[in-house]
Amino acid sequence: MNIQIFGTRKCFDTKKAERYFKERGVKYQFIDMKEKGLSNGEYQSVKQAAGGRDALLDVKCRDQETVLLIRYLSDEDKDDKILENQQVLKTPIVRNGKLATVGYEPDTWKNWN
Repeated sequence: MNIQIFGTRKCFDTKKAERYFKERGVKYQFIDMKEKGLSNGEYQSVKQAAGGRDALLDVKCRDQETVLLIRYLSDEDKDDKILENQQVLKTPIVRNGKLATVGYEPDTWKNWN
């Protein structure tokens, strides 16, 4: 397994995801989205694995203006705006190769080999 956890240090679900993998002795790489974030390729891969752009958007995030703007942009522009403003993504985003989850999903992770 090649686990990557994208999240923020203050996110409760991100901390729970880290603890989940730690307790099972699974090595993972933590990427702080406030410092680095997702590349375009990573974003596209996660978007496809998670079931689309809407599954990634955190409609309860603090930056409601950006979320509303993204909803009304043309499809071609939405991804660029999300990549510029990654604080609108739900966390944690957990990747294992081509597989990915958004949010705290231990039932899915236990099936990853």
